[in-house]
Amino acid sequence: MTTPSTKRTSQDQAEHTHKHDENTPLSQIEGRHPVAEALRAGRHINRVFVLESARTSRRKSPLAELAQQCRDQGAIVVYVGRATLDKMALSEGHQGIIAEMAAHGYRELDDVLHDAATRGETPFLLLIDHVQDPQNLGSILRIADGAGVTAVIIPKRRAVPLNAAVAKASAGAIEYVPVVRVTNLSQTILSLKDEGFWIFGTDASAETRYDEIDFAGKIALVIGSEGEGITRNIRNKCDVLLSIPLHGRINSLNAAVACGIVAFEAARKRRQIT
Repeated sequence: MTTPSTKRTSQDQAEHTHKHDENTPLSQIEGRHPVAEALRAGRHINRVFVLESARTSRRKSPLAELAQQCRDQGAIVVYVGRATLDKMALSEGHQGIIAEMAAHGYRELDDVLHDAATRGETPFLLLIDHVQDPQNLGSILRIADGAGVTAVIIPKRRAVPLNAAVAKASAGAIEYVPVVRVTNLSQTILSLKDEGFWIFGTDASAETRYDEIDFAGKIALVIGSEGEGITRNIRNKCDVLLSIPLHGRINSLNAAVACGIVAFEAARKRRQIT
């Protein structure tokens, strides 16, 4: 039986070891689905903080079962109150569980392209130009997973890192989509062109519609930031700029929505070719 002093110690431990802001590189993931996907992907979870009611409930709940799965894979399970979880959380919905693990690592572009070649795949990359909203980046990772994107490339500066909010928004896709972090996105585009890539950018004023392209071969799709779109320097390096026809009164889409429309169209066209 847990004494009040033992319970208070567990909560104090959680509060003192998890004082991060949302821009801290990912050392925890939050929510039942992201934690379950991390387990399925074989990630090693060091410690998991679970809502106290999952232990005290007479009926075996999905949350209690997830905590047991974490324990079975070697994680230390700490039961805490809802107030403690709320204080620890970096995203808006922890769903009663927060897992602590090593930070997600970034991949090297050369390694990603080599792996694709080894698998006999024609690379399809997403380049993210200064997207700073973690919800958008998380959604883009989820889209990338669904569309069969080879990797997502982000710049080191003026871009949200892989943190807990991104992981939550990705609904587990962060475990499966390689993310490359580069110093200079413009130079990366030039290097990709040397490798035979076609570079497509999204631009509301472009004359070419996104559904007029066959998206064959090695391609990279550039997605701009929420407010400004693709920066001028990057836009000038794109081979083709693509627009998404809109028929309503609001003449804009956020980064993730625009990415999803074009990425899934590209995936559909590429499947037809193969």
